[in-house]
Formats: sequence, C-alpha cells, structure tokens
Amino acid sequence: MIQTEPTPNPESLKFLSEKVISDIGTEEFQKNDISKDSNPFIKELLSFKGVELVLLSKNFLSVKKTKDISWDELKPMVISHLNHYFENNSEPILTKITKTKEIKGEQSETVKKIIEVLDTKIRPAVARDGGDIKFKSFENGILKVELQGSCSGCPSSLMTLKQGVQNLLKHYVKEVNSVEAE
Repeated sequence: MIQTEPTPNPESLKFLSEKVISDIGTEEFQKNDISKDSNPFIKELLSFKGVELVLLSKNFLSVKKTKDISWDELKPMVISHLNHYFENNSEPILTKITKTKEIKGEQSETVKKIIEVLDTKIRPAVARDGGDIKFKSFENGILKVELQGSCSGCPSSLMTLKQGVQNLLKHYVKEVNSVEAE
C-alpha cells in the first residue's frame, strides 16, 4: 500500500511504500536529464505531465511537480505507477547503478567529519521531508552541498540550510564557516 505525506515544499509530495524502492541509497532524477535515464520506471514517471523531479530513497519516493498541474490529478497517477511496478516486480526499482558522483581521492579528516554529520544528523531529518542533502565540496571553510528531492527549490530550504544545517555543522566541525547550496 502506498501512503502520501506532504512536505514543506507545496510542489512536492512524498510517497511511502512498505516495499524497498531503492537498495542503493538516495538518487535524484530530473526531467531535463530524462534521456540519460535507462530505468523504465523512472523514464515513465518523468514523462508524466507536470513531473519535474523524482527522488528515490529506501522506502519512499518524492515527486516535485510544476505549478500547472494539481496533486488531485497527479497523485493517483504516481500511486498507480508504483503499485503497477510492485505488482509485476519483486525487486526494488533501483538495485545497482554506478555512482558517478563519488568523492574522489583522499578525504581529509575534516571532510570525513562533515560527511559523518551530514549522514547521521542531517540526512535523516531532510529525508523525513522527502528530500536529501549531498556533500559536494569543502574549501576555505565553505561547505557546498546539493539539496535534492522536495528540498530542491523549496521556499523554506534556504532558511533550513542556514539556520539548521549550517549551525549544526559549525557546532560539530569547527572548520566549517558557512554552508552554501550548489
């Protein structure tokens, strides 16, 4: 059974499943990159009118829509698409994808601490709102992150980033002076 939860972003909705949707972690897919996606489930979902972005996580999927379509129209289509997938497949939608955005090379102790705080203290909270936050870079005290899923383009995400994420990281990792979205 698929349940939905609102997110702080009115243009995004979280779809929860008791089945595993992704066993490789959180991945985001955007309509403008649809030609790069080989997964038929994701391709079809992104082709729905009004779907702008899809984020898949272990037991939920977030959909960000355009303003020109209502949730009354789109929500049943997404639920039906998910149900249809799980009626015909026993494995998760995402099982193995080569992660192209892995952090390369040696990681400094500071970067390791930042990633640990992101993974243990921040990502679970962001996931509750149907989004994700990814480490991008850390230079000269400035941490750059990417906000994904419901957090992408959310009106309250900048405030969350500065008041929540930045304050938490500055507390746990003294080398962090500021956090910016990339």
